[in-house]
Amino acid sequence: MPLVNAIDLVREASAKNAAVLSFVCIDYNEARAVVNAAERTGKPAIIMLLPEYVTQYSLNGFGEFAAMVKFMAGRTDARIGLHLDHSYDEAEARWAIECGFTSIMFDASRDDLETNIRRTRAMVEYAHARGVAVESELGSIGLASERAGEKTDLFTKPDAVALFCRETGVDSLAVAIGNAHGDYLQTPNLDLARLDEINAATDTPLVLHGGSGIPEDQLVEAFRRGINKFNYGTDVKRCYIGAIHDYMARHEPPGSLDVLGIPAAVQQAMTDLIARKLVLSKL
Repeated sequence: MPLVNAIDLVREASAKNAAVLSFVCIDYNEARAVVNAAERTGKPAIIMLLPEYVTQYSLNGFGEFAAMVKFMAGRTDARIGLHLDHSYDEAEARWAIECGFTSIMFDASRDDLETNIRRTRAMVEYAHARGVAVESELGSIGLASERAGEKTDLFTKPDAVALFCRETGVDSLAVAIGNAHGDYLQTPNLDLARLDEINAATDTPLVLHGGSGIPEDQLVEAFRRGINKFNYGTDVKRCYIGAIHDYMARHEPPGSLDVLGIPAAVQQAMTDLIARKLVLSKL
């Protein structure tokens, strides 16, 4: 079926007290695994691209990635969305929109609240004029390796949420409630009471980043309490690398064409992992 606007999946999740799962992908193999898992489980999924995969690592281009995902979506009955994750730059976000992304995250959370509102509002106006939804961030999610999930001063402040959502018109809001990007140094504990306050302050769907390492019971409870989009990446990357190592260990000494089996091996491993996570969504 045609590519689904990711915000439609988020709004559907909001109406059902559930969450749509979103996966940061680096290439065809990872995106293929997301689609395979969505087909297997009958659950919708969002494929995401981090801008630095294009601008720093040259893994692909915005247009090429968007075209690939649109092609995949058109050849499956699974509902697949496409989203640009964590863009800090207006020109970069606008370019992704022109390349076909129907949903973007514009992140000005490093700025003070007034500046965050001003920059986000301008991006929302630009995106909405082109039929594109905008996710933003309030508070600072940060890196798990720097213990950001334990720094309560960086958490989203419930009393600022209503103002931010009203003044910017964002379609979804990423929150910091004890979550962080990357590998946690210890098991995270989400501030669910804070999540309740945030959810009570706005009707805007809420997003949880830094999903790898959060216990599943906490995730299910967070979905019930207002998280409608859940971002997952680090565990899938670890699975990808592990599958390559496992494959090569079974094919030593490597022959000249042994690498041809790697895509199927890594896709299978990632599909299995992603399918297990998709079941949590309750959609």
